[in-house]
Amino acid sequence: MKRQALIVQTESASAQSLVNSLKRRGYEVLYATQIDEAESLLVDKHINLVVLDLQHDSQDWQLFLKKVKLNYPQIRVILTSSYPDLQREMLAQELGYTIVLRQPFSRRWVDLALKRAEQSDQIEPGLEKLGKEEPVNPPLVRFPVQLKITLPYLLLAILFALATAYIISQVVFDSVQDRYFNQLVASSKQGSDWMVREEDRLLSSLRLIANNQGISEALGQNDAERLQSLILPLVISTNEDAIDIIDLNGVSQLSLRKEAGMSASGYTFSSGTTLFQSLPFLRKVLNGINDTLGDKYAGLAQLPDGKYLYVSGPIYSPEGNLSGAILVGKSLKNLIHAIQNDIMANVSLYDPQGEVFVSTIFTNGPNQPLTPELAARAFSSQGQTGISRELTVDSVNYTELISVWEARSGQIDLGLIGISLPQAYLVSTSRVTRIQVFVLSLVAILLIVVIGVSVANLITRPLLRLVAASTEVAKGNLDIKVESKGNDEVAVLTHAFNSMVAGLQEGSIYRDLLGRSVSPEVREQLRQTFSSGNLRLEGQETAATVMLADIRDFTAMAEKSDPTTIFDWLNEYFGVLLPAIIDNNGVVNKLDGDAVLAFFGILPKFLEPQISAYQACRSALQMDEAVSRLNENRTARGDLPFITGIGIHTGVVMAGRLGTHDRIHYTIIGDTVNTTQRVEGLTREIFSKNGVLISQATLDALGDRKNEFVVKPIGQYNVKGKEEKIMVYHLAALASELQS
Repeated sequence: MKRQALIVQTESASAQSLVNSLKRRGYEVLYATQIDEAESLLVDKHINLVVLDLQHDSQDWQLFLKKVKLNYPQIRVILTSSYPDLQREMLAQELGYTIVLRQPFSRRWVDLALKRAEQSDQIEPGLEKLGKEEPVNPPLVRFPVQLKITLPYLLLAILFALATAYIISQVVFDSVQDRYFNQLVASSKQGSDWMVREEDRLLSSLRLIANNQGISEALGQNDAERLQSLILPLVISTNEDAIDIIDLNGVSQLSLRKEAGMSASGYTFSSGTTLFQSLPFLRKVLNGINDTLGDKYAGLAQLPDGKYLYVSGPIYSPEGNLSGAILVGKSLKNLIHAIQNDIMANVSLYDPQGEVFVSTIFTNGPNQPLTPELAARAFSSQGQTGISRELTVDSVNYTELISVWEARSGQIDLGLIGISLPQAYLVSTSRVTRIQVFVLSLVAILLIVVIGVSVANLITRPLLRLVAASTEVAKGNLDIKVESKGNDEVAVLTHAFNSMVAGLQEGSIYRDLLGRSVSPEVREQLRQTFSSGNLRLEGQETAATVMLADIRDFTAMAEKSDPTTIFDWLNEYFGVLLPAIIDNNGVVNKLDGDAVLAFFGILPKFLEPQISAYQACRSALQMDEAVSRLNENRTARGDLPFITGIGIHTGVVMAGRLGTHDRIHYTIIGDTVNTTQRVEGLTREIFSKNGVLISQATLDALGDRKNEFVVKPIGQYNVKGKEEKIMVYHLAALASELQS
């Protein structure tokens, strides 16, 4: 009589390989997707073998196995699973069924499971006894390892020839491109320093003139001739481009201008101009404003003959009263030419929007202003090297380094300064270059030898997929199987590896009973970093967002119920909470009774505080909604609702492993965790029902994304362990949900 096998599987695709293997072994195959359908076939047919899927939605599979055990003890059972399920496999073992076949259902593993089931079958004659398993014949070697070692050497020889040609044609020349850019950076620094020194020089001239006796009295009497006689000798000695004596109304009582082409003593004189009345930096002087840097200010002024850099300072009477102000200026045209002559580079001055003030490079053609985006980038990188751009002027290519033009010790940004040099790449040969070529050639030859030896070693060991699989096994993952490809010695090794894993799978249940020592996220980080040698589980300080959720008065509720009911309640509660955390890239750090502690922005990589705070807030709102739905179900069945408070805080934590070499736990510690607990504790005082509180630090971390939430200020509260009060906010809902 032909043997019959009953396959009870939820997925037809995965069952097809089982059907093919059973038919090859002479079984007549019956197929069912539901437990009740399988029970009917047991009654109507003479079944010898049952292949049952443990991942059925209901618990009917337990009753089904009990009926098979009681009513059909001669039937052999193979259990299948798409993923390890410790609880169900333990229950099946208690019933005496120990053969478990996990996906993928490859032909080899299905045959091994069938052989184990048949060897324990005593009612069918002619079957082999346990312990007489057929040996697995390894594949024949058709592509030897020696040939695989020879081919890489051949390829390396070709690559070496190409690399040698490239080295001779390219590396033999020394390029000074790096030197050119370093010179450009140095020139830019010199230009900025020149501006600072020029401002200091103007201030020195201002002090020299302002402290001259008689200026205050002449200014008070509007005596321009006396003012001219008093300051002209000083102006000639300082050789300044512009001097202006201003009364308290902002009107010039005396203006001296050095005209282009005139001698050192050649100045023109005027008075009565009101051009300076609207200058903000002059108004500060006339208003007597004095800050931490003093009572002198700098700025730009547009005069009929061009823009000037001015420094302004007060003029006091002998009694100490403010009589007016003095302006000492430098023409921007003269300024940039002086800088150019000093640093031997072209200079351009721009306004904050990038428009050209003056330039030594745009003399024979149109100006090339900065784009608004480039100007904004230059201001955002203030304090760094600067922003570069490429220019072409009169068929000559330039590189311009743009930085912020600062005044008054960096307190004022007058605009942007650009320092440019023509692109000149010098090439030359030298003895050092020839030595470098020799060294590079020698290194290339040694590299061929090293790589050749490495390739030979790698081929005689497991290939990369075997290395990756071995790493997974070392971490405790015994569900890995390596598909055997090829027909060389590596294929033989693959078969041996799979046989080893099959033997280890039987002992994996004891490891599962002890629990996994690290979380899935940490295992993923381990997997990614073992191969790179960049394993980082030691303590690292980083900014993150921490969330704590707790059930109010759960202890009193638990005292009135039996432990089994409490466990069912908590499993149901965490079953709705944890998906909301995981869906928002959070990591559940700890389940402590009825409380859950989670963090965002650390694993599998560090994130910006704004991202972690946003993820935590979205997760908290989803948790709040999930608990509300759960409480509706609990109330409907007569149970007390779980009043849940959720606290969120953002700050610096220390994240890393705690424990010993054989039992580690990835966790977070620090004041941020303690503050999160205090914020969650405030929910008991503030809310009578479910509620979410976030701290001021979390609100600040959200930045402009806080507009996506409905946040209501609650107030400042004293909490344990904190001297300062904590400002907390009610995270009510998503703004989009409120609008809809």
